[in-house]
Amino acid sequence: MSKRHLDDSDEGGQSKRKAKRLVDDEEVEIRRLQYPLVSDPRRSTHSVPFQQPSSLLTFSYSPSRVLQFDDSALRYYVEPPPNADLNYGYDRWIRKREEKGRLDGLLRAVCRLVDRNGIKWLQDIGIVSWRGVMTKILTAPYEEREGWELNVMFVNGTYYFEEHASEAKLREKEDITQKHRIRMYYGYAFESYCSSDSPNGRKNYTNSRDVSGWGGDVDTNVQWCSVVKTKLGDTRLVIGGEVDCVRGQFNGKTDNFVELKTSIVIRNAFDETKFEKKLLKFYFQSFLLGVPEIIVGFRTPSGQLRTVQKFQTIQIPRMVRNKPGAWDPQISLDWGNNFIAFLKSRIDASELSLGNKPRVWRVVFKPREGITASLLDDQGVQEVQSGEERFGFLPNWYAEELRAKMNRSASGPREVLSTSTAPLASGWQI
Repeated sequence: MSKRHLDDSDEGGQSKRKAKRLVDDEEVEIRRLQYPLVSDPRRSTHSVPFQQPSSLLTFSYSPSRVLQFDDSALRYYVEPPPNADLNYGYDRWIRKREEKGRLDGLLRAVCRLVDRNGIKWLQDIGIVSWRGVMTKILTAPYEEREGWELNVMFVNGTYYFEEHASEAKLREKEDITQKHRIRMYYGYAFESYCSSDSPNGRKNYTNSRDVSGWGGDVDTNVQWCSVVKTKLGDTRLVIGGEVDCVRGQFNGKTDNFVELKTSIVIRNAFDETKFEKKLLKFYFQSFLLGVPEIIVGFRTPSGQLRTVQKFQTIQIPRMVRNKPGAWDPQISLDWGNNFIAFLKSRIDASELSLGNKPRVWRVVFKPREGITASLLDDQGVQEVQSGEERFGFLPNWYAEELRAKMNRSASGPREVLSTSTAPLASGWQI
């Protein structure tokens, strides 16, 4: 195990003194990014621009978890029935097993985009990540209980982020209590009541036993995903994530995406404050994929739907502004920009080409402390690979495809790519 020192920090939040350990007989520093003091009135926050996400492509996962570049898993929003029972269909729920947060599906999409645009397109991308990882990073300034760990690789100018989950952590997620499992199901049941497999709103029922308004039994293996391109500060990002449904016909853009959520009925001031804190994650989950609308179903503790409320994503920060303990999206974006700068200052020094030994960094976030980043030794990399055929945590097939495309690009004519960017929608840049 490596030693870590919690030291004084400079103005950028990075430690002046660093803990060190040996990797392959080389002394490697462990760097630290200080936890932001969001409640400090003297704190200065920079306004960091965030570009409106633009859609690159979509894909579906089938019930057998086969990735298909089509919209077969796309769902369409319909109004849920009043007082719907969110317990319905629980005994028929097909639950996707817990697994490591691999990038494989997103990397299939990246390869497709490189085929379309050329390797130079990827070389201009700073980060490739699932939406859930970026949400954790941006909401970290307000996270007081749960830490997280990432695996990070820097290959040919692009950072790849993967959420790290040990085997013990996966077992813990799989072996949740019955109470927790039922509460989790309520969200999926709400999605079924709120979505149809047909854009005209008529639901194709598969069983006459189903209650009115039911959109079909829940199978969380089935997902419809969107891949978008955006920019935080001066870093271009490609982000992938699941989209619950669309409103009306899908037009290939993100402007009619809908995110579906559930929350306990607000009964008092405490519940209201709790819900406003929950809105932070609701907001960034949608903001990062360009989802303009969030629909929340408020339920009783026993799973009875009581009311449904619609929120415009870009208006959510105004709802909590100036309230006691309120969150500020600019603090989150500033922290995210500092996080990326921190990684660049540390990991840039060990840029990796596809012909070298894989170098994987472990980034650890601890609430009220901050971020540490350290290079994994061979044993740590093997744990990440978990017996699979991988270059670090990237699948071998991806590394081989990239290597082949780069070799062809080096020997072929110069590629010319469009550098135009989509204009910002009104209100998108905070």
